[in-house]
Amino acid sequence: MEENRAFHAMEGAEAVHLLQSDKEQGLQPGDAAVRLRSYGKNEIRRGKRKNWLQKFLAQFSDVMVIILLVSAAVSYAAARFSGEDGSVDAVIILLIVVVNAVIGTVQESRAEHAIDALRKLSSPKATVMRGGRRCTVLGSDVVPGDIVLLSAGDVVPADLRLLSATDLKVEESSLTGESEPSSKSTHTCAENAPLAERNSMAFASTGVVTGHGVGVAVATGMHTAVGKVAAMLAEEEAPKTPLQERMEKTGRVLALAVLAVCAVIFFMGLLRRSAPLEMLLLSVSLAVAAIPEGMTAVITIVMALGVSRMAKKRAIVRRLPAVETLGSTTVICSDKTGTLTQNRMTVVRVADAEGAQPPESEAAREILTLSAVCTNCTEDDGDLLGEPTETALVRAGGERLASLHAVCPRVAEFPFSSVRKRMTVAVKHGNGLRLICKGAPEVVLQRCTRVLLHGGIRPLEPALRRRLLQENTAMARSALRVLAVAVKDCTSMPANEEDAENDLIFCGLIAMEDPPRPEVKTAVTRCRKAGITPIMITGDNGATAAAIAAQIGLDDSGKVVTGAELDRMNEAELQRCAGECRVFARVSPEHKMRLVKALRARGEVVAMTGDGVNDAPALKAADIGCAMGRGGTEVAKSAADMVLTDDNFATIVEAVREGRGVYRNICRTVHFLLSSNIGEILLIFSAYLLGIPVPLSAIQLLWVNLVTDSFPALALGVEPIAGDVMEQPPVKNNRSIFSGGAGLSMVVEGSLIGALALLAYSIGRVWFDVDPNFPQIGSTMAFAVLGLSQLVHAFNMRSEGSVLAMGLFTNAKLNLACGFCAVLQLAVVVVPTFAGLFGTVMLGPVQWLVVAVLSVVPLLVCELEKKLTGKA
Repeated sequence: MEENRAFHAMEGAEAVHLLQSDKEQGLQPGDAAVRLRSYGKNEIRRGKRKNWLQKFLAQFSDVMVIILLVSAAVSYAAARFSGEDGSVDAVIILLIVVVNAVIGTVQESRAEHAIDALRKLSSPKATVMRGGRRCTVLGSDVVPGDIVLLSAGDVVPADLRLLSATDLKVEESSLTGESEPSSKSTHTCAENAPLAERNSMAFASTGVVTGHGVGVAVATGMHTAVGKVAAMLAEEEAPKTPLQERMEKTGRVLALAVLAVCAVIFFMGLLRRSAPLEMLLLSVSLAVAAIPEGMTAVITIVMALGVSRMAKKRAIVRRLPAVETLGSTTVICSDKTGTLTQNRMTVVRVADAEGAQPPESEAAREILTLSAVCTNCTEDDGDLLGEPTETALVRAGGERLASLHAVCPRVAEFPFSSVRKRMTVAVKHGNGLRLICKGAPEVVLQRCTRVLLHGGIRPLEPALRRRLLQENTAMARSALRVLAVAVKDCTSMPANEEDAENDLIFCGLIAMEDPPRPEVKTAVTRCRKAGITPIMITGDNGATAAAIAAQIGLDDSGKVVTGAELDRMNEAELQRCAGECRVFARVSPEHKMRLVKALRARGEVVAMTGDGVNDAPALKAADIGCAMGRGGTEVAKSAADMVLTDDNFATIVEAVREGRGVYRNICRTVHFLLSSNIGEILLIFSAYLLGIPVPLSAIQLLWVNLVTDSFPALALGVEPIAGDVMEQPPVKNNRSIFSGGAGLSMVVEGSLIGALALLAYSIGRVWFDVDPNFPQIGSTMAFAVLGLSQLVHAFNMRSEGSVLAMGLFTNAKLNLACGFCAVLQLAVVVVPTFAGLFGTVMLGPVQWLVVAVLSVVPLLVCELEKKLTGKA
């Protein structure tokens, strides 16, 4: 395949010769079959998907999961050293790891199935010449050298060098970002012309809006423009999410903490001349206490619940950690066409020589009806087909095409061209003809000598002509597309085009725009209030981009940076520009990706929304890519972390809100779990320093970590989202889970829990146990206080303010979880079978009273601390 050839810069005949084809005959069927085997199917290769086993095994690469596996091995080895069966502890830990892996695998597979459901059910067809005969083939069977016939409504099957083009316009917004269809011709283009200006080419995956044409296929599959974008995606690695980075850091801290504590204990034991086996068992207990075995599973479940809620709000999350990334988003980069705007031209103003006219006025209706007659739109089962500008005119006219054609049968047409910049039709009118001309105002006004004014036809004075041109300029500066409409009645058809389009009567101006989505302005305001910077990155022209930015409240400075300007910037200048400018226009896919990377280099967490092929590389390079599900291309959906099924920009803001809620809940969960584990570590470590028997066994610590910790942590993960969550600044990307005083709070709270458990142990050992060297009652009291005080502590995690003020029992799920865990904790003590397994003994009323009083202390202390610091 001659993929390095600039086919747009050579004559069509040369391209046909180079590809060894024939414009009239096309390829011979046998030759086409050989080329299909040689070049392969005309398809965009999808990235290699993992099978179920690969997805499952990938879940075990996380640092926290590895720590869990190590803890299982350590628990088993410790028990075997002591002569016990260590399989119970190891199996419980492995079960947690497997459950976590299954949840992650199921979520990833469900997301893939949801994306597949959005794919088209069949491959588009193509009309080609084969052996001199016109035939229809699957788009995937088109090969280089095929002569392809195009007509309105077709999807271009491959990159084509056009050989003929009649009023041919192609919708290329998904590839180039241009909101207006591109007019095509057979004229050669400059070799270095950008994609959007290669008018002699029609590109794969774009749609024919009007006209018809013939082209020779010069590139198929991965060699097309869209295929090259897909190839860029394969080279671009998706960045790790902030949560993944934070949890990796947390995992490293925990691993180092476990090693450090075990090393300290081991060397202290050597100094005390303790038995090596005793020191090993003690180190194992500390390791089990330090590792929050359920944390990875709990966090995964919390995120999965967030994903489920987001799916109900029309956002499909393809990668589980992406839901949390949204909560840290600081910049949203959005394409304009089809994302911020409706990608549907709409008439917004009608004016005649007397000024602007209300849309419902007779003058406005007459101008719109005339313009609707002067279109080449068609209808298919009630759907309007045609160039967006013309369909907008017909919709604004409010009449069915069939009615218009019946009242005004067309006799002749002088078609629009980029040179003429106008279109004229002749229709029957009474006993004669009416010529209706529409086009660029400066061109149409040149041909007008009269004007409809004050209910009659008057000469078009120079002063009025200047005023009309000034009004056109003013509307054009507001990014409106303006057309002028003029008419002329005659008894017979003029001899030529020049005669037909002279001495016209000016009727009025019609201004159109691709309007913003109605919800976008509110969404932008919410972004700003939430500390998120919205940025527009579009392939459209600067004036249109600036006007839309002003309308939606994104930026009213009028400052726009173009792709050509970006090309002249080095990386430092680009980063500075990315931080200061809010509107970028005339950009290519490479520019979009560079901007996203520049923003990330500044420390921003970047979300990129888009629907086109040209958005796909930036979608993948961003921290989170959000593709549009309805209007989005398959390439964009495959590159994205999340797909918005309603193509609604406001959904991304709601997703950010959900992500922030998920992040806050994860922080609550991690804070609760780590402060609880710190309490366990200090309990074991303090007992050793005091020279007293270790209060709890490894299986007791494992029970607390996996049962009485995990269920409340899950309930904290579904704490309702606070009303002010979108009025707070986003969490910084480099912020640690331990920053902002959280680490100190964990240590203080953990110390309190550990001290209370140690106090319970000491009370039971000194006052109630017969033999202090075998403190069964003391150990049971410590076990009960450790578990129950952590359940009470879970309520402290609900808010930074007073929990009593917000309502202690307003989270029904937390109430249920803590009640359930309290029953389980009591059962381990009072049910003989469980008591034998966990090494506990029955407690008396006084002992239970001590346990109860000590267990509620964390709530009272935290409420007092909040009151003293002004949080309550």
